[in-house]
Amino acid sequence: MQWQFIVALVVAVPIILLPVAYLWYLNVGGIYKAIRGRLAKRAAQKQRVAKVGTGETVITGAVS
Repeated sequence: MQWQFIVALVVAVPIILLPVAYLWYLNVGGIYKAIRGRLAKRAAQKQRVAKVGTGETVITGAVS
């Protein structure tokens, strides 16, 4: 290979891979946030169910 081609690859590869890595980072962060939110909702639901089982008064924001 000629040296010009190698230099072009060294310059082009980071330019191509940095946006891809950034988008991957955003996707993984969104998935992580969604999982954490779901786990928090599940824990809150279990806590409400436990309080109802003990006879404590539970006030929820839902209006039926």
